[in-house]
Parts: sequence; structure tokens; C-alpha cells
Amino acid sequence: MGKKKKKDIIRLERESVVPILKSKLIETLAYNFEDSSERAEFIKFCQRVECTIRAWYLLQFEDLMQLYALFDPIHGARKLEQHNLSPEQVDAFELSFLTHLFKVMDKSNFKITTDEEIEVALSAQYRLNLPITVDKSKLDKRLLTRYFTKHPKDNLPHFADMYLIFRRGIGIDHISAYFFQAKVNTIILKTWRFFLKVTGLKRLFFGKSNKQYKNDTSQPVEISIEGEQDGLYVERIRIEKMKLSIDKLLGRITIQEPTFDRIIVVYRPKKTKKENDRGIYVKHFKDIPMADLEIVLPEKKNPSLTPMDWVKFLVSAAIGLVTVISSISIPTADIRVIFAVLSAVICYCVKTYFSFQKNLVTYQSLITQSVYDKQLDSGRGTLLHLCDEVIQQEVKEVIISFFILRESGKSTRQDLDGRCEELIKEEFGESCNFDVDDAVQKLEKLGIVCRDSSGRYSCVDLKQANEIIGITTEEVVLKATEGDRG
Repeated sequence: MGKKKKKDIIRLERESVVPILKSKLIETLAYNFEDSSERAEFIKFCQRVECTIRAWYLLQFEDLMQLYALFDPIHGARKLEQHNLSPEQVDAFELSFLTHLFKVMDKSNFKITTDEEIEVALSAQYRLNLPITVDKSKLDKRLLTRYFTKHPKDNLPHFADMYLIFRRGIGIDHISAYFFQAKVNTIILKTWRFFLKVTGLKRLFFGKSNKQYKNDTSQPVEISIEGEQDGLYVERIRIEKMKLSIDKLLGRITIQEPTFDRIIVVYRPKKTKKENDRGIYVKHFKDIPMADLEIVLPEKKNPSLTPMDWVKFLVSAAIGLVTVISSISIPTADIRVIFAVLSAVICYCVKTYFSFQKNLVTYQSLITQSVYDKQLDSGRGTLLHLCDEVIQQEVKEVIISFFILRESGKSTRQDLDGRCEELIKEEFGESCNFDVDDAVQKLEKLGIVCRDSSGRYSCVDLKQANEIIGITTEEVVLKATEGDRG
């Protein structure tokens, strides 16, 4: 076999979240009922399922919101003073809030990013070309350390004592442009690397390769630990990996990067001597390119010149100095040659500096965009969104699993799981790792399925299911409202 071109491919895990709007799901499945009365029963069933599941979570969500009110960064400090709580009581409420929050995160199918996932995500560059780091001195370590000491979790990231990054969903981002400066920089970088390799100076500058994620691998790397046999494979298309032909060098090109569909960051700033604030920040972002994940980091340091930029400065200065000294030592030194060398060195240093300034402007633009375009909400708004997401996902799982049992008859969990995923793929063109265990548990709790001795599940008919669930409070209120209008 010939040598294949190595590609930067990421294998993405199929997630449990059902990526379909509830209204579209109900409308599409309702069309499968030819009889209008059955269609009406199905719509009533969907409405009663949602009202019932919403009632299940009502008290839990109320507890979550009441606890967060004590740690809201804006009004929380005042409410803590009004309650006159002891430090021990505040500590207990903090842990209780985080416990409720992480349960809602889990039900919403958000997962804590691991070190391996972040290493893969940040192993490339997309729009952000500056090294961004967190100012650890500005972040509190006590809150999360106390929580994970009491509620240990496996495979936590190394920064889990300061902040957490939750992720859910995958997308793809494209940018089409000429990228002239990036193309020139890529050509210079490749030429520089070739020069170092030929002269043997590569080891002098970079030493032996350490254990890091390698971009130049023909094998796909995973963005998550849990493996699925049929995950989604996405290629990172980057300028530095392209073969820059004349057409690509002079024309528009398209670069591509997988994105995290939703990101939630949880952290607490470090208290100052003048402040005793115990506010907990919960920020919600959307469509964040994996390679630009740094833009969601809390308490970022102002970027500065990279070590490579300093190396360029020093090497250029050294080359210029050696050239000037060697030229001066020659009796017949040409002042024009010396001037040309010095001009080239100065121009290169100026070019490096202005490249940094351009990257800094791009960074500031991305940060502004993350605040206005990428940030969905924060604090209470994020929690309300999470609570609604939990209900929507639970309702969709019940509707899909009940519909499949009604259509296909008795099924094992494995068969039901496969058929639900098949329905989502065929009817809506989407794929997910359907959480059949959670769906069956809710069906059993509603009392509308039964299991035989062989482990197969079957459901009651639609009319009986509606009778078992019963009239909901919303229906009673709706009838009373209609009666008042009449």
C-alpha cells in the first residue's frame, strides 16, 4: 500500500441527548395514527406525560433555585446576611447546592470534561492563536475541593479544585476566507522547521519529544472515554495541515473544526480581604470550537508573547549580531551588507511583534463575541434552562419508547434500545445513544408498561395509558379557564 496522507481526525461519542424538538417529535409521530381519535389520544398522552414529569421534578427544582439564591453573585451575599447563618450552615448549603446542580447536569446529559478530552481539544489552533492561561490566584479552591472530598468522582480534570467545564453535544464550525497571513506564516514555519531538521538544530531548540498528544497521527483520537462502535468521525481541516498549491495559496479556502454544542462553566472567584462574597458563577455557552476552548476559561490572564516568539527575537538578534561582528572584522567590510542584514533582522522582529498585536486583537474580538454571541446565559437563567432541558429530555424518551412498544409489541430492553435509535435515525435523520434504561424506568413509574418472566416489555393501549396517568392539574385549570370564559 502507498503512503497515505495523514489526517487530523477526531472520533466523537454518540451522546444520550435526543436532538429533536419535542413539538416536531409529537407532530411527526402523530401522523402515524390514521384514526383521528387515536391521534387525539396520543396528543393527550404526550401532554399528560409532560405535566406528570414536570410535577415529579417540581420540588427538586425549587430546592435548587432556593439554594442558588443564597449564592447568587449579585444578591446572594445580602440574602445570607438576612438569614444570619453560621459559617458551618453556609458550608452545608453550598454542598447541598452543588449536589442538586450536578444531579441536574447529569439528567441533562452534561458531562465533566476530562484532561484527555481537553488535551485533544486544545491540540490544534483554530481562530485563537495566543496561549491563554487561567490566573489561579483569582480562583477559590476550597469550594470544589470540599465537595469532591465528600463526593469523590473518577477521572476529574487537574483543575477540578478551581473550576469545572461541562460539555454536551457536538457540532461543526466552518470558516471560509483567504487567510493570506496565515498561509505565509505556515510557509515560513515549514521552511524554518525544515532548516532546523537539516542542520540538526531541531534537538537544540526543542529537545526530545515529550509525552504529548500528537497531531500527526493517522489514527482517530477520541474526545471521550466511553466508546461506541459507531461514533461520529470529524476531520479537523487546518491551514498548517494543507498542501498549499498555487490555487489554495491565492484563493479562498475553508477550515473546519468540531465544536462543543453546549458548555457550562462552574467556579467561584477568590475572596479578597475586603470581601466575604460566596457567590458561585454558572455560565452557559454555545457552539464553542474545541481548539478555542480557552475563551470560556474563568479569570483569564492577559496574553503575552509566546516562548516561540521570544526564541524568534533572540535567534534573530543573535544572527544579526554575529553577522555584523563578522562583517566588521573583515578589512574590506561593505557597509551596505551590514545595513541590509540589520534591516532584515529589525524587519523580522517588527513583523513578529505586529503578528502578536494582530493575534491580540483577534483574541479580544473572540472574547467579546463569547460574551455577546456565544454566552447563552448565566446564573439563575442557566439553571432554569437546565431544569427545562431535563423535563424535555425525559418527556421525549418516554414518548419515543412508548410509541415503539405500541408499534412493535413485546420487546427486550436491547431490542427497544435499537428500535428507538432506528426511529430517530429514519424519521429525523439524527443519531443518539438512546438511554433505554432511564426511559423504561419512567414508563414503569408511570405504570403504563409491564414486564413478563422472559424480560420482555409491553405497554397498555393509549386510552388505558391516559386513564392510568389521570387528569392533570393543567387540564383542570384549563377547563376552569374555559368555563370562566363561557
